[in-house]
Amino acid sequence: MTNPYPLKRFGQNYLIDKNIVQKILNEFNPQPDDVVIEIGPGTGALTGELFKLVKKLYAVEIDRRVVENLAFSFPSVHVINQDFLKLDLNEIINEKPLRFIGNIPYNITSSILFKLIENRPLVKDVILMVQLEVAKRITAKEKSDDYGILGVLLNFFAETKICFKIPPTVFYPRPKVESAIIYLNFEKVLPQDLDDTLFIKVVKASFGNRRKKLKNSLSNSIFKDIDFRDEDFDFSRRAEELTINEFVELTRIINKLLNN
Repeated sequence: MTNPYPLKRFGQNYLIDKNIVQKILNEFNPQPDDVVIEIGPGTGALTGELFKLVKKLYAVEIDRRVVENLAFSFPSVHVINQDFLKLDLNEIINEKPLRFIGNIPYNITSSILFKLIENRPLVKDVILMVQLEVAKRITAKEKSDDYGILGVLLNFFAETKICFKIPPTVFYPRPKVESAIIYLNFEKVLPQDLDDTLFIKVVKASFGNRRKKLKNSLSNSIFKDIDFRDEDFDFSRRAEELTINEFVELTRIINKLLNN
């Protein structure tokens, strides 16, 4: 079977450079007993090397055109023909911790990352190919233009780093943007007394009106009925000026006021 032409509606850009494949695997460092989920294997550039190295590999692929070929070429791989965003990880895979890898569609990068955050009790670590611009947002520090919801949440729930940049020439067809490999380690120790779900809501609400002061963003959010006047917290700043620890402090304040 010849490889099908990449489809724009699936955001497909097939990885064709074997040196880059090996470089990604070196960063991922798969171990024989690992249980790995590959998101969007496409024609199997990563799959073809991964399946030799790990105990169990699941390949989640939405494109029916390549599923049969993946299953035939790599019979030990558990090929799942589904949209990763709709996949119930608890129902399909009853093992943990899980390691994730993938050259993912750039148009759903944020959705995939939020899904991984939501399923973090199952996740050990993640290595993904993303647009370089997104990689910078993920690792951005406060008071920078790239600092936002994605960066705050991922750096709270995980350790993050940009491993290396990737040029358009290693893909077919060539994307119009530069790419990067990011690594996320979800084994980070988190505060036990913090409501994680509330933390996510607080961060999203705070950045709801990015250029407005925090008090205005919160007053236009689900927290609009909370009276913050007696709280010892500077609400005159913008969300992009707060550190992650300050978002934690703000979450504790809101949790206290909600339960009064």
